[in-house]
Amino acid sequence: MRSPGPILLMMSLLLGCATPIVVHPPADRPAREALALREVTRLGQPGDWLVMRGYHATDNLVSALTAEPFSHVAVLDAEHNQVIEAEGRGLHTAPLADFLHRAHRVILMRPMWATTPERQRAAVEKARSLVGRPYDFTGLIGLNVADRYYCSELAVAAYAPHASRKDRLPLVIPPGDMHFWATILWDSGPVPTSH
Repeated sequence: MRSPGPILLMMSLLLGCATPIVVHPPADRPAREALALREVTRLGQPGDWLVMRGYHATDNLVSALTAEPFSHVAVLDAEHNQVIEAEGRGLHTAPLADFLHRAHRVILMRPMWATTPERQRAAVEKARSLVGRPYDFTGLIGLNVADRYYCSELAVAAYAPHASRKDRLPLVIPPGDMHFWATILWDSGPVPTSH
């Protein structure tokens, strides 16, 4: 059996041309975080999505494999200044400020199903009801396991009662594709890189 080494190396190089494989905190990180916290707090509503590119090794992996600049999604619980998210350790809540501290870039989005305050609150309640469930590792390849969720799967599941076949949701939804089912409200913007 041949070693997959050269093939993986070539794929990594090609993907590296499309999006940075590893990102590092910029010098103005504190100012960017403060701006993000201010804008998300000002514009965000319950049930909105926060799509980000993070600094963790898994963020690097997701971004490289999807060839997109985003790696993670969370559901905003604006009333508690928290996010509800699915990570390798399972579904949990985190303070909004901590989430933004992990973000190299963040986009605030309003899901297309968030048409009333009642739907938005219900989405947050649904996401909160799933806290403690395990992460859906096989869902990342389209083999969804009941009662397990990966990040963007959780974000969509929060609005499951309102999604329909006409929404054309694929089996796997990369974080970078969330804008197809949402309106972008605010984007922290790309971080300039120094060469």
